[in-house]
Amino acid sequence: MATGRTHRPATRSRGIPEATVARLPLYLRALTALSERSVPTVSSEELATAAGVNSAKLRKDFSYLGSYGTRGVGYDVEYLVYQISRELGLTQDWPVVIVGIGNLGAALANYGGFASRGFRVAALIDADPAMAGKPVAGLPVRHTDELESIITDNDVSIGVIATPAGAAQQVCDRLVAAGVTSILNFAPTVLSVPDGVDVRKVDLSIELQILAFHEQRKAGEETTPAQEPAAAVPPRSGAAVRTPAGGRKGPDGDVPAVMPA
Repeated sequence: MATGRTHRPATRSRGIPEATVARLPLYLRALTALSERSVPTVSSEELATAAGVNSAKLRKDFSYLGSYGTRGVGYDVEYLVYQISRELGLTQDWPVVIVGIGNLGAALANYGGFASRGFRVAALIDADPAMAGKPVAGLPVRHTDELESIITDNDVSIGVIATPAGAAQQVCDRLVAAGVTSILNFAPTVLSVPDGVDVRKVDLSIELQILAFHEQRKAGEETTPAQEPAAAVPPRSGAAVRTPAGGRKGPDGDVPAVMPA
């Protein structure tokens, strides 16, 4: 099996748009589920629904791969799984290092989906000397002093940063200097990298904040429909009543909440 360093995906050289590349894993996930159910073929409409996109966009995306399906039959599931996996580089062996083995880093280390997608966790690295040698997910944690040698010895090109925000940029700089050219960043900070280094950021708190925004908007939409006004009770003659704007209403009309000097 080829290693990640010697064989890189051809998506850029073939001119596949980044938006299409971002959707390929969605198609692959849906296709893998179909393959596990021994479904031989799938229509563009069915696959688009499973992937959460519209069928016209799916057909356009697949045209970049040179796959057009067969009219009346659809797409061959197994072939598409192979084709997309190859395009994404998942038919190769990609050694990965995870830096920062706190709660999140340990959870990532224990994630079983890496191996099934072509990613091999080559090493777990942490700055805490007390963590050195402790087994996590079957691997001993290594100290950050070994970072550069680990990357060189394992021919690593992909690094995962799961450190606190304050340490992330320094870790990033060391990874890049050691030869890492792709970084998955879980630290709540923006990393600065040179040209030729790709960074993907995963920020769970931001995603939750976006969901909170939508929840707030939905709650607001539920309370905005006009309701029948309550029957007005006429005030006593000469009396002043509060208005919604904070002013008063007197016998001669509206009275500003703050009178001018």
